[in-house]
Amino acid sequence: MEIKGTAVKSIPEYVKQNHTSEYVNWMRALSTESQQIANGVSSATWYSMKDAAIEPSKKVGELFFNNDLKKGAWELGRFSAEIALHGVYKLYVKFSSPGHIISRASRIFSAYYRPSKMETSGQKSNSVKLVMTQFDYPSDVIEYRIAGWIERALEISGCKGIKVEIPESFTKGDTRTVYECSWS
Repeated sequence: MEIKGTAVKSIPEYVKQNHTSEYVNWMRALSTESQQIANGVSSATWYSMKDAAIEPSKKVGELFFNNDLKKGAWELGRFSAEIALHGVYKLYVKFSSPGHIISRASRIFSAYYRPSKMETSGQKSNSVKLVMTQFDYPSDVIEYRIAGWIERALEISGCKGIKVEIPESFTKGDTRTVYECSWS
């Protein structure tokens, strides 16, 4: 399973921006493979999901969130959305409906993770369900990162009272991962 460099870049950027004094320690905690990737991420390159995203994300949770991998991955996802949805994209997000933004996210999902597939289901005026039907290397860290990205994208679009839940997950033995997203 691979992840696109544009999704990977935000991980070392997050650490540099939010834990500047601990950046060197975070890098040292990574395997040689993960260090090499983090030191020179190319946006156009596809990387091993394990080395480029899972391991570095786990280290963020361990080092900066008291071993709370979910919180660390969630914050990385939020940061990634903030980076991805800036400038002209931020205006597009602010002036589009939340459901439209999330349905677009499901369409571009495969541009960041391969092989993968995500579909929109049950879209209503204040909720939408995203269903990941293909993801060859299930990882709770990546699922939490995606949930954090969705949450922040909804915030940028102006939503309040946001809830993003994962009632079904590949990592729990389910045949799919489901993100139930709602807002007030």
